[in-house]
Amino acid sequence: MSGKPTYYITTPIYYVNDNPHIGHAYTTLACDVLARFMRLDGHDVMFLTGTDEHGQKVEKAAEAAGVDPQSFCDRVSENFRILAETMNFSIDDFIRTTEPRHERSVQALWTKLVDAGQIYLDAYEGWYAVRDEAFYAEDELTTGPDGQKLAPSGAPVEWVKEPSYFFRLSAWQDGLLELYESRPDFIMPESRRNEVMSFVKSGLRDLSVSRTSFKWGVPVPGDPEHIMYVWIDALTNYITAAGYPDEDGESFKRWWPAIHMMGKDILRFHAVYWPAFLMAAGIEVPRRIFAHGWWTREGQKISKSLGNVIVPSDIVAQYGLDQVRYALLREVNFGNDGDFSHRGVVQRTNHDLANEYGNLAQRVLSMIAKNCDGQVPEHGAFTPEDQAMLGQAHGLLAAVRGHLDVQAFHLALQAIWDVIGEANRYVDVQAPWTLKKTDPARMATVLYVLAETIRHLALLTQPVMPESSARLLDQIAIPADQRDFAALGEGFALKPGTPLPKPQGVFPRYVEEEEGAA
Repeated sequence: MSGKPTYYITTPIYYVNDNPHIGHAYTTLACDVLARFMRLDGHDVMFLTGTDEHGQKVEKAAEAAGVDPQSFCDRVSENFRILAETMNFSIDDFIRTTEPRHERSVQALWTKLVDAGQIYLDAYEGWYAVRDEAFYAEDELTTGPDGQKLAPSGAPVEWVKEPSYFFRLSAWQDGLLELYESRPDFIMPESRRNEVMSFVKSGLRDLSVSRTSFKWGVPVPGDPEHIMYVWIDALTNYITAAGYPDEDGESFKRWWPAIHMMGKDILRFHAVYWPAFLMAAGIEVPRRIFAHGWWTREGQKISKSLGNVIVPSDIVAQYGLDQVRYALLREVNFGNDGDFSHRGVVQRTNHDLANEYGNLAQRVLSMIAKNCDGQVPEHGAFTPEDQAMLGQAHGLLAAVRGHLDVQAFHLALQAIWDVIGEANRYVDVQAPWTLKKTDPARMATVLYVLAETIRHLALLTQPVMPESSARLLDQIAIPADQRDFAALGEGFALKPGTPLPKPQGVFPRYVEEEEGAA
């Protein structure tokens, strides 16, 4: 045990019937930024992602691809590992539901629920959507133009009748409502919490948790004709990775409970079914469940049929990795739906990164290189204006920490950019180029204050833009062991006389290709 506070953050595990797209990248990016921030802020972090590989949908997709389910899963799961490399995600564990550790964990949870009298055998008859791996009530369905009954998600449903084990979900209605009431930040944002509470208040029915019509899944202990419902299998991944079923082990005690991040389409499974399973098994519920919005592209819904699916590797190749990471988290209030547009990314790249942040660093470091012998300048006594500028830089960690505690990435970035804006105004007002002629000592102090402000900015932008921030920290000669948040503030301030490398631009402008160019 490290003695540090622990922080466990998870993405949903991604279903392997499709290749990674912007939605997967967005959720994992949000978790990556939190994981990086918390590590830099002195926490012992576990960041989990992975793939959900069982169920009828995978069985059908493998059949259509002409391969066995395991080979199909191996291939598609690897694409999600590649996504993590493409987006520079700092994952600590990648779990697959086809791993032996996971099958052991799910079967242990199932057995615990059976022993607690929470699962019973009956028969199921109702509307089932293969695409959603979910059952729906008649009053939740709509009818498509061809007469096909559709789930709320738009997935076609079919009438299913088969023997099934059931989980006593109805018994947990009051317990869930008490959980939501006693912990208002358990589900975020608030609009999603209200949706979930409304759903639970409308009445819960017992949940079918096994199927007999296909074989690709975890067998029910003692009754292998039944395969576990994919959601009890999938959701259990979070405790598997923490060390379950060894509840008394060091790993499980260290990591659980977690913060879960997901898209709003799978909120019900995480905010209703999952805490009910855990409470029924006597296991602590998660710390928080945060459901973010969906992306459109240039105002249109993203779909294969429209040919407008956003492939993460394509946009990284077009705009740059840190530019994409920044734009995705700055463009939209996290939790709301957002629109991905070429114009929006270019605006963020050229205005926020190149003109504001990049230009601040480039002109300050160039003036130091030119006028201070390429060394951190000596400074005199700080004026009230200097102290105000340094005060803003020193206060930034608390502001960013407060916003990220509630997953408000856009507000955290806004707080950082407010200081960038102040620093640019400070340069203009102090005019070190004029002081060079009239008061060189004062010029050196102004440039020192700016370099120290840039140090704070570069440290605090590391979670969102790790590569660019590292290059900026290199340019002000920050040692590798002084790049966490413990180095913020006066204690690790830049030492006058430290030689600095020749400055180089970190945030290039995005230049549109000439029409007709390759």
